Amino acid sequence: MPRYPKPSEGSWTQHYPELGTDPVSYEDSISPEIYELEREAIFKRAWLNVGRVEQLSNTGSYFTKELAIARTSVLVVRNRQGQVNAFHNLCRHRGNKLVWNDFPKEETAGTCRQFTCKYHGWRYDLDGDLKFVQQEGEFFDVDKDRYGLAPVHCEVWAGFIFVNLAKVPEQSLLEFLGPMITDMEGYPFDQMTSRWHFRSPVKANWKLYMDAFQEFYHAPVLHANQSPAAYSKAAAEAGFEAPHYRLEGPHRLVSTSGVRAWEMADEMRKPIEDICRSGLFGQWDAPGIGELPKGVNPAKCDPWGLDSFQLFPNFTILIWSQGWYLTYHYWPTSYDSHIFEGNLYMPQPRTPRERVAQELTAVSFKEFGLQDANTLEATQSMLESRAVDTYLLNDQEILVRHLHKETAAWIDSYQRRKVEV
Repeated sequence: MPRYPKPSEGSWTQHYPELGTDPVSYEDSISPEIYELEREAIFKRAWLNVGRVEQLSNTGSYFTKELAIARTSVLVVRNRQGQVNAFHNLCRHRGNKLVWNDFPKEETAGTCRQFTCKYHGWRYDLDGDLKFVQQEGEFFDVDKDRYGLAPVHCEVWAGFIFVNLAKVPEQSLLEFLGPMITDMEGYPFDQMTSRWHFRSPVKANWKLYMDAFQEFYHAPVLHANQSPAAYSKAAAEAGFEAPHYRLEGPHRLVSTSGVRAWEMADEMRKPIEDICRSGLFGQWDAPGIGELPKGVNPAKCDPWGLDSFQLFPNFTILIWSQGWYLTYHYWPTSYDSHIFEGNLYMPQPRTPRERVAQELTAVSFKEFGLQDANTLEATQSMLESRAVDTYLLNDQEILVRHLHKETAAWIDSYQRRKVEV
């Protein structure tokens, strides 16, 4: 059953005794063998977010998603009935990648009436059905009904498109998400169509970057130079502790109180923030979005800062009190590398001033993200020394502890089923 411990009850970690409080191992972040297990045990079993419905605005709109961890590419498309479908991005003739432009490893997007293979010209419609075979008479009893694109399970929740690569998913998408996530439904994600996208290869295990965004213990130290000196000094001395943590199934949530930047003393703000009336937390004069759904700001913080929903395995939805949201994706490419994607979603700006305010938020996020990423290669290299076997985590790092425990649990479950079969 979901639990909602209150800050006055003391330690967060001890409200989830199954986690323990012992030092943790980071072997799952430095082992090639564990990475290979994650392919089958996690990324071919869990529901994975690959985008949003706004990327498929018209009939025939499509995009591809490279999933190196699952050794496949997925083609996502809106059909003539308005449904979102997903397929493995390969031609049924000789296995050529079906949809790509100049470089087959690069993702692409567009709009079309049908998909045509570059190799021999086989054609498929928006439902993945095979419609044309070049020189069909040269083949032996071809039944085109049997040779459509290989489907991928695809479901949509709150405009977020998820795929599942299992032959038969163990849970529906809603069952997998659970109430903590689905209680966000009603937030106006669909109204946030002003989008900034950042993508970067990172030379570290995917879980290490997730860990960096799962706690705020680091913020007063790592981000000290990003804030005015007076604020940084006060923050470093006081530290930071979020008022609400919650775990549900494989997913995690941290909710924080906030500050109203425009109410801070002048020496606590940057001049550019006063000029643009904006900053890392968003624009100060953001349009209202109405009543929040019950799953957002569950601790009822006032002032509220943000909610960071960590969806297992590799997806984060971060909702800011100023009326916008972020998403993070961490796509593994090897045991010691991954692709990080960050997307900022805001309402369409109504004036040039609002546009500039949003751009300041975007570049502020980018700078903070670079600071968070800056430590990762150093962390990866020293973890791989194996000079130390386990590492201490404090009470604020409960989500870090939970992610690594869930990774181990999914691998253990997969191995047990494999033995049973």
